[in-house]
Amino acid sequence: MVFSSIIFLFLFLPIVLALYHLLLLPVSLGHRQATVFRRLANLFLLIVSLIFYFWGEQWLIWLVMASTFVDYFCGLFISGAFHKGRIEMLSEDSRRTSLQRFGLILSLTTNLLFLGFFKYFNFGIDSFNNLFPESLRLSDVIRITLPLGISFYTFQSMSYTIDVYRGHVKATRNLIDFACYVTLFPQLVAGPIVRYRDVAYQLVHRTMNKQLFTSGVNRFILGLGKKVLIANTLARSSDNIFALSPDQLTTPQAWMATVCYTLQIYFDFSGYSDMAIGLGRMFGFEFLENFNYPYISRSIHELWRRWHISLSTWFRDYLYIPLGGSKKGSGRTYFNLITVFFLCGLWHGAKWSYVAWGLFHGLFLVLERLGLGRIINRLPRVLQHIYTLLIIMAGYTLFATESFSHSMMLLKSMAGFAPAQSSALMLEDWWSIDILVALIFGTIFSAPIYTKVSPILCGWSRRNIFYANGLELLRAATFSLILLFCAMSLASGTHNPFIYFRF
Repeated sequence: MVFSSIIFLFLFLPIVLALYHLLLLPVSLGHRQATVFRRLANLFLLIVSLIFYFWGEQWLIWLVMASTFVDYFCGLFISGAFHKGRIEMLSEDSRRTSLQRFGLILSLTTNLLFLGFFKYFNFGIDSFNNLFPESLRLSDVIRITLPLGISFYTFQSMSYTIDVYRGHVKATRNLIDFACYVTLFPQLVAGPIVRYRDVAYQLVHRTMNKQLFTSGVNRFILGLGKKVLIANTLARSSDNIFALSPDQLTTPQAWMATVCYTLQIYFDFSGYSDMAIGLGRMFGFEFLENFNYPYISRSIHELWRRWHISLSTWFRDYLYIPLGGSKKGSGRTYFNLITVFFLCGLWHGAKWSYVAWGLFHGLFLVLERLGLGRIINRLPRVLQHIYTLLIIMAGYTLFATESFSHSMMLLKSMAGFAPAQSSALMLEDWWSIDILVALIFGTIFSAPIYTKVSPILCGWSRRNIFYANGLELLRAATFSLILLFCAMSLASGTHNPFIYFRF
């Protein structure tokens, strides 16, 4: 089940929201046992989240449950709940005992073994077979199914035990609350990667109000529109072109596919994050932002402060800084950057092309530190943006194609050395009015135009009640039309999974 599906939008979500808010109604009415009803609401969210995951993954649900149990008990073990009888928040400066270190190692080892086996088993077998002659190759009769969202919930669950060990958060004794945090369906399968310390208070003390719920609905519809109306439309062009054999590419098609894919992956993933954040608000949770208009960046360094923020900050806090960050000399800094982006690429997918994509970005981060950044900073702003976008698009050729040779041929075609002079596709398969409209709106809304205009409109509305009412009516009409167009598109379309589901 995906958010952008009829069954989720008009069956699963309305029923879950109605039952959830009925459970929390006594809290809104000021009932003395408000905490009890929040706990019941957490239990309800846990159950529906497991149903949501089981809908698509069936028996693989045991994996997310196993990760949850392991990290829950490891958190208690690290905090001293078993040998002291009470839970303590550890001091950041105190020494850790061998038992506490064992608890952390057990958590990390278990989670990484799960992730390594289920995500990289097939990749390892294929890589081994490609290196050796047929007589030495391993049988590929056994193929492991990649569990949905394993990269996201594994990192999320691990961050809990690491933070408990570091003394950044107090372990919880309530298994239902912790399991609700790990499995919460808005962000379970494609992020953002939510840290326990960011929602620990909300799990127990969150409150609901009309403004929060309304903003959640609007944010969800906005994300749905990004996915269905822009990303899905652009995917028609990029998918058809990338499906061509490399010797059938023309230069206009190579550029069209790359530009469409660049916008598609942004609106696909940021659309999912918007929907996750919006759903969180509908249930009383505030998740941190995951995107901040990355395509307005003027360097690759800035890009990674704006793109997939929950992942980049996870790698920064739990890998880059522990490796020494930038405090142990230039050579060590470059090594740390390359290591982090090697693993970042591997996190994205079990293919060498993803590793190459990660190393490609790591290389440019190193080059910018070596002096390229100072040269870029002297250029006009428009050239800085062009530089960054060209690097981004060049990297996406590794993401979007099936092989290195295909990626290199795509880049060669973009440079004007296309192997084909005439298109092997019908024009309507890669260029049409709706694709052009999606390109225009995608380009416009990949920049922070709304965030610039919104304060001005709000300022006007505060000074004029008539204008304020008209603005609210226009906003409601806009979101209603987006939802209507999305529903019409989904009703006539096919399965449309999010790109990051496969990561």
